[in-house]
Amino acid sequence: MNTAVAGAPELLRTILRHEGRNFAPWVLIATALSVSSVLVYPWIFPELSDRVALATAIGANPAFGMIFGPAFELTTSDGFNAWRTLALGGFLTGLGSIFAVVRTTRGQEDSGQAELLASGVLGRGSRLLAGVGFALVGSVMVGIVSAVSTGLCGGNWEDSFLLSATFTATGWMFAGVAAICAQLGSSARAANSIAVGILGALFLARGFAYSIEAPDWTVWANPLGWMTETRPASGDNWWPLLYAIAFTVIAILIAFALQYRRDFGFGIIPPRPGPASGKVRSVLALALRINRGPIITWTIAFAVLGIVYGYFATSVHDILAKDSSVAAILAAGATTPEALTSVFLLTILGLVGIIAAVPGVQTMIKVRSEEMEDRVEPLLAQAVSRPKYYAPNVLLALLMPAIYVLIAGLLIAALASSADIGVDFGDTFLQAVATVPAVWTITAVSVAIVGARPKVSIAAWVGVLAAFVLTILGPTFKLWDWILAISPFWHVPTVSAVDADWTGLIWISLVTLFFLAVGFAGFRHRDLAVS
Repeated sequence: MNTAVAGAPELLRTILRHEGRNFAPWVLIATALSVSSVLVYPWIFPELSDRVALATAIGANPAFGMIFGPAFELTTSDGFNAWRTLALGGFLTGLGSIFAVVRTTRGQEDSGQAELLASGVLGRGSRLLAGVGFALVGSVMVGIVSAVSTGLCGGNWEDSFLLSATFTATGWMFAGVAAICAQLGSSARAANSIAVGILGALFLARGFAYSIEAPDWTVWANPLGWMTETRPASGDNWWPLLYAIAFTVIAILIAFALQYRRDFGFGIIPPRPGPASGKVRSVLALALRINRGPIITWTIAFAVLGIVYGYFATSVHDILAKDSSVAAILAAGATTPEALTSVFLLTILGLVGIIAAVPGVQTMIKVRSEEMEDRVEPLLAQAVSRPKYYAPNVLLALLMPAIYVLIAGLLIAALASSADIGVDFGDTFLQAVATVPAVWTITAVSVAIVGARPKVSIAAWVGVLAAFVLTILGPTFKLWDWILAISPFWHVPTVSAVDADWTGLIWISLVTLFFLAVGFAGFRHRDLAVS
């Protein structure tokens, strides 16, 4: 064996044994998405008229296209499954691959494990090869488990295997992307941020290109567009998967080339040096200093998001006019373009709110990581009480998502009101303001988890996941209102409506206060972690 990758097979087996459980949730979630579609679709949409109505509803709200991509076929369970699952399943598998590669490469360097491994018979490229191999194997498992489970539950076997193959291919491509980012970033956290940012940007670009019917080259220039063009259940094109394999091979080769050109423990992009002098005079200033990079990144991201969604809103009438079934409904006078536009804006601002909750949860997870690295106890040994330490971090976790929503809302309102689509600036911006309490409720869940039960800090993401599933996916499955009401975004009123009900915001605000109280009480009385 080449000495550069000596010991890689043994290391890969060790990683699979010890890290395999960390990839299992991605396998289960992608499988659950696919299986639930083929199981529930015939029950909820038994008649052709129900399926046509579904296609009309989706066509009447172009925001769904931004998330799920184009709906090529919605009159069969496999076509519905492909529309509902392809984009999200690929995104989740790609996310799992990114975390797996970075955790087993740069994460080991940051923790010191890599130095211990390097003292044995291990080539310099072995850890990277083993880390990428782990992500590739995990992605294959996503595809196999999803395909077999979907087929056994009634899905067409060829359609199910092609759909699941897009999950695997996406995981492979972003294993390569993560391998490159692991060489670029100055730390594991920086590498994760770069790779996830690339995944998010490509996901958004793919949805935007399909929604506005952009030129074909914009789709084929995007690796995620290749997966959509496989068209499971409406074409069954296997050949775009070859592009994904070629992309993966090239990306991995680039990653190995970069690895031999960087110093151990450092990235090709050097970290920014700290100030030559100066003191951090408060816990809030410390929290801002620690989260400065993510704050800048997320601010830019939401500005871009606001511009993209705002531009999308200006052409919503043209997009609706291209859907013949929606045009027939408008011609019959069953609704108005302005009403459909209001629903569209409510949906995209709700999606903006769900995305804005992510940095809020990240801030609270960072509190836990600082605690695990023994940086909190020295602060508390000074004249800083536990509430005085926790409160500024919680304030930042609540304040920044609100600012992000308002930045995106401001841009969406400005662009939407500049077009003749029947909405004005005030109502659209007020709709963004009304979304903020729902964002706070999701963030407050993470405050309660980190404060009271930090050992299960992964549960801090439950609020984001539940809000997305219930708000975006729930209506397509015609879930009962009492289930949809679990999501705080269900209680956000349509502010432009004459009979807008604002009491829901009061109730979710009370829930937010409850979670905050639980978090503060838990953090005040529990033991600090010792790494």
